[in-house]
Amino acid sequence: MEALEKVITFVNKDELVSFTQQLIRIKSVFDPEVPGANEEKVAHFVADYLKDMGLEVYLDEAAPGRPNVIAYLNGHKPGKTLLMEGHTDVVTAGDPDEWTMDPFGGEIKDGRIYGRGSCDTKGNMAAAIFAAKAIKEAGIDFSGRILLCIPVDEESLMIGIKEFINKGWADEVDAAIICEPEENQLCITQRGALRIVIRVHGKMSHGAMPEAGINPNWGMAHVMVELEKLQQAEVDRLGKHEHLGYPSITPTILQAPAKGEAQINVIPKECYTTLDIRTVPGQAHQVLIGQIQEILDRLARERTNFKATMEVIEGRPWTLTDMDEPIVQAMAAAYEKITGKAPRYNGVPGTTDGTFLHAWKNIPIITTGAGDRLVPHQADEYVDIEELVEASQLFALSALYYLQD
Repeated sequence: MEALEKVITFVNKDELVSFTQQLIRIKSVFDPEVPGANEEKVAHFVADYLKDMGLEVYLDEAAPGRPNVIAYLNGHKPGKTLLMEGHTDVVTAGDPDEWTMDPFGGEIKDGRIYGRGSCDTKGNMAAAIFAAKAIKEAGIDFSGRILLCIPVDEESLMIGIKEFINKGWADEVDAAIICEPEENQLCITQRGALRIVIRVHGKMSHGAMPEAGINPNWGMAHVMVELEKLQQAEVDRLGKHEHLGYPSITPTILQAPAKGEAQINVIPKECYTTLDIRTVPGQAHQVLIGQIQEILDRLARERTNFKATMEVIEGRPWTLTDMDEPIVQAMAAAYEKITGKAPRYNGVPGTTDGTFLHAWKNIPIITTGAGDRLVPHQADEYVDIEELVEASQLFALSALYYLQD
């Protein structure tokens, strides 16, 4: 076996599976109302393991009790820095009666590990750690550094990766592998996300005397119609993206009154909606925001007593990594070497921590890892063991190809 390729034989399947099970059993669902309900325990567990591996390890709090784990595996001489990233937080298990397995049991059945985070993304975080372990134990020389970033809060506002970037940890990163469940497909692009709140303001009155009030629901109905037209215009303009599908503008919450209890014979003071907008290459978030504001301004000119306000909660831009980037080429070569097949390319339907690495630091990213793309956040979440081992091998060999002299 060639010098670099021997690394795949050092990925220890049994140890990888056991480590993944241990991660799943440490509950790391963040709940601000419950003391200790955060990522701290799993972060310390991971940090201790990495220290025992002989890596250079740091714990850096992104928020009180919520530390990012940062670790370096250094090569034999200076060179590029490759980041491998996988988060410690998981979403809630939801209704436990929906599960046939213990949500935090890490049980094995029919070649799969079950439990919250098995797929998204404790399994892939473990695969990245064991990729670094395999490189170290194989004794293969490489230039530069492998940086493991294991942040908190990916499932919410992504404060972990934001703090990682803001504190300078990403300043010398040349490329990044984002370890997420993508069936080991090489995802070179990902959708952007734009979250917006629209409020249509009215005047409360008796339902039998609508002339005494201003019904915001009529105004919101017109807003919805115009937003659907805008979505269709963007679909017509851009068509279906090869990897990401169609752009979308999705009203998710529609509520009137915005506060308090609804009553059938009361016209509410305010109607409230939230928009989950998913963007693709070719769309600019500021342009979309301007188009939505223009809809509200036009309706205010056309309709008596129409008043609406818009609040942009967060914008996460789409990303696109060129196929000629060295990290893409390295991972494609590694995939072919390991599987004997041509790599499968795709895009991430949502956003990841990689969004901010790319948008804020212009770091080339590629997203891949084990796990069915449809399984995250569902009951009986699982990851196939053989696919998880393949992911760890893919991370290890890709890193060596990328960092070779």
